[in-house]
Amino acid sequence: MVAPPDNDVLWARALHHRYDDGSPGLSGVSLGVREGEILAVGGPRGSGKTTLLRCLSGLLPARSGEVWFNSVPVHTMSPGARERLRRDRFGWIDPAPVLVPELNVWENTALPLMLRGAGRRRARTAALEWLERVDIGDRARKHPGELTQAERQRVCIARALAPAPSVLFADEPTAPLHRVDRAHVLRTLTTAARSHGITVVLATHDAQTAALADRTVSLLDGRRVRTVHLPPVAGAAETEGRAACSLSV
Repeated sequence: MVAPPDNDVLWARALHHRYDDGSPGLSGVSLGVREGEILAVGGPRGSGKTTLLRCLSGLLPARSGEVWFNSVPVHTMSPGARERLRRDRFGWIDPAPVLVPELNVWENTALPLMLRGAGRRRARTAALEWLERVDIGDRARKHPGELTQAERQRVCIARALAPAPSVLFADEPTAPLHRVDRAHVLRTLTTAARSHGITVVLATHDAQTAALADRTVSLLDGRRVRTVHLPPVAGAAETEGRAACSLSV
């Protein structure tokens, strides 16, 4: 077992995962994520993006391979230790907003802070600041049932950022938002991450979303690939345009 490079906050080697129905989730994926980097994981639906994020965050133990966080082997941790790691150091944004219906907006946003031991007043102050940043501060006393889906997703983004996690995993975080809202929320997310030194691993199938990242890795059928655009072939350019082939790396 070889420790990862010192400048990689996250490092994975030869991750394999196969689901119970036999479908492959990951087939030998390796990558490193530098501290403070915003890394986009691209690829079509079903390519393994969510599976990779779940393995990197310790939510889903890989069938084989290694995952390291700050030179600590996540793959050898007990379930309880992985749960504490996710609570104390990681943040997560799902594609669909999930909030506690009995709590109002600021209480939902403050919940991770209070679970970490922050006092109610301090947690409320931080929650309200982040709600303002994602333009949902005027809904702070509303309950999730009174919000639109796009508003609920903004709350989820504020909730993930409020504790200033070391690493934020964002799985298609703007999927429920209208295109007009997407750019603004993504800029808010990326600007906040950079200003607070938060590492972001962002899964997306949208090229415009990936363009906001520092670097992009692409998956196809559970493998890392790079797309090579080939020049048009004489006589076929009008009908075929440019061809592309995906190569495993």
